[in-house]
Amino acid sequence: MRKHKKLSGSDKLFFYALLPFAGIVFSIFVLLIKVLFENSIPILEREGLQFIITSEWNPSENNPLQEYYGILSPLFGTVYVSTIAVVLALPLSVSLSVFVEEYVPTKIRATVVNLMEVMAGLPTVIYGLWGVFVLAPFLKENVMIALNNYLWFIPLFSCSPTSPLTLFTAAIVLAIMIVPFVSSIIREAYKTIPLSYREAILGLGATKQEYVWTMLQMVKPAIISGVLLGFGRAAGETIAVSMTIGNSFSLSTCLFDPGYTISSLIANQFANAGFYKYMTSSLYGAGLVLVIIGLILNSIGLYMIMRWRRNFEEA
Repeated sequence: MRKHKKLSGSDKLFFYALLPFAGIVFSIFVLLIKVLFENSIPILEREGLQFIITSEWNPSENNPLQEYYGILSPLFGTVYVSTIAVVLALPLSVSLSVFVEEYVPTKIRATVVNLMEVMAGLPTVIYGLWGVFVLAPFLKENVMIALNNYLWFIPLFSCSPTSPLTLFTAAIVLAIMIVPFVSSIIREAYKTIPLSYREAILGLGATKQEYVWTMLQMVKPAIISGVLLGFGRAAGETIAVSMTIGNSFSLSTCLFDPGYTISSLIANQFANAGFYKYMTSSLYGAGLVLVIIGLILNSIGLYMIMRWRRNFEEA
């Protein structure tokens, strides 16, 4: 077991000096949850469970009694698009991590890593513009139509792509955006494996392929953690998704239909929400649901990666 050393006087002073700043960050997060919850109360009291299990979005400026709001469609779109994005990003992230750590020469590895970090830090509107004007038309003409023509019997590809702005386009854009993020988590875990473990694998006569496969098995919890954190990041993305998903209330599982996510719903509807009695509260409620999803996924992911690191420290 790992034992914690007692802090000296100067260390305690340093600890207490940092404590207020950590408290401020935590307090801001708690305040955020409080604001979301308090502003969600009107719609939750009015709609109850219907707010989550229905897709009717009917604002009425003249008669508040005719207003009805349900977020099932954007909630489904959030989970659906994020899942597709993670499925597409995972093999790319794992491959990129292995390539950088095992095959890129040491002299240029830092440059490659920096490029990945730049890619992860680009403003999301850049991905959105590229997705709308370059990726979306290309996917429609070269991928969507072909998949629909030849694999129409599969529900994912059963509908004809009438617009380039679809669930599929948004999922591709999200996958590209989260690859550097997921890859960085996997790569950091990959580098953390002690040298003694690496030497033991090679000492048993493992080939390069067997060595890499064994290493990936050892970082499997980190890979799962990266997937969960990547999912949470994809679910919260706003601008790029709003520009590429088509923004339409639907519950279709066909990837070539337009759709909505909670983030894109808030971005598109918040400007007009003040004209309606319950729409603002509905958007706060949708944001609260999104925060809860992200909080659960991120907590599980961080717990897994912390537990994995603790196991290596105690080994």
